[in-house]
Amino acid sequence: MAEIALIIAVSGLALAVFLVLKIQKTLEEKHRQMLGDLNSGLQNQSDRLSGRISEELNQTRDALHRLQLSLGTNLSETADKLNAKIDSRLDQISGKVSERLDEGFKKTNETFVSVMQRLAVIDEAQKKIDSLTGSVVSLQELLGDKKSRGAFGEVQLEALVRNVMPPNAFEFQYSLSSGVRVDCALRLPEPTGLVCVDSKFPLENYNRMFEGGELERAGAQKQFRADIRKHVDDIAKKYIVQGETSDGAVMFVPAEAVFAEIHAYHSEVVDYAQQKRVWIVSPTTLMAVLNTARAVLKDVETRKQIHVIKEALSRLGQDFRRFDERMKKLADHIRQAHQDAEDVQTSSRKISQQFQKIESAELEAPAPGPALESVSLPREQSR
Repeated sequence: MAEIALIIAVSGLALAVFLVLKIQKTLEEKHRQMLGDLNSGLQNQSDRLSGRISEELNQTRDALHRLQLSLGTNLSETADKLNAKIDSRLDQISGKVSERLDEGFKKTNETFVSVMQRLAVIDEAQKKIDSLTGSVVSLQELLGDKKSRGAFGEVQLEALVRNVMPPNAFEFQYSLSSGVRVDCALRLPEPTGLVCVDSKFPLENYNRMFEGGELERAGAQKQFRADIRKHVDDIAKKYIVQGETSDGAVMFVPAEAVFAEIHAYHSEVVDYAQQKRVWIVSPTTLMAVLNTARAVLKDVETRKQIHVIKEALSRLGQDFRRFDERMKKLADHIRQAHQDAEDVQTSSRKISQQFQKIESAELEAPAPGPALESVSLPREQSR
């Protein structure tokens, strides 16, 4: 039974394969026939379209030929008018272009002249900058040398002192009894006395503080403090002499930046200088000190001349009293003259009234006696 079933199954499968192949062959024939019909239809459609397009092209060619014939007669006139319009338009455009070009050239020329002027100004400024740079370099070279720096400080100190103090209140290169020469000595009233001013200051380590590495700057800063202390000691030893100078001296620092550095970051040095009775000053603070000293000198001179001022005020008071008396006399004379003028005016008015009465024939009978003379003449004569 199993074999029969297997045979039946194989037979059914073979029949199914046969039927599938037959159906596939039938479908291929139908597809081939459909493709052939489609190709023939497309060919016929293409033939019809080609004929119709050829006909329409022929009609279009004929229409264009007729249009060309109709336009041929007016083409030359239209071209002439069109050329004339184009020439006119081109002339207008050419004129405007020339005008714009002239205006553009004018503006360009003005701009060029302005640029040249600016360049001249810039060139002049550049020359001034170069000159200033040279001056700064020369100043740096001047301040770099210790001897030149000392001379620069002395010149600056001398200019400040001469501009503020009276001539008899200072002396440059003053020699003390010990033989030490002072840059400047200020003669102030007692109990201050003679004040010595030193204008030399060490700047080598100050410049090194802003150069090099961190360690080098720290070492330069430490050495800068040591230089200031040593300079303070030298001033206190040389310029403070018991019985000859005041109990303090002045250390002049010719640079505001160095003065600010000392007071901002080295306050212990400032305290040390004050303990040694050495006062550190800059050009600005020295100006304040000199103005104060000048005020003190002026006050002292005023006190010395107080008796002269009193005598002058006394004489002025006497003159003023004489002036007051003479003014009173002048006022009395003016008052008397005014009274006399009023009396003369009264007499003149009465005489005028008498003349008016005579002219209008209203003169009354004169009373017995010299009325007119008694009324006016004696008074006029007395006046």
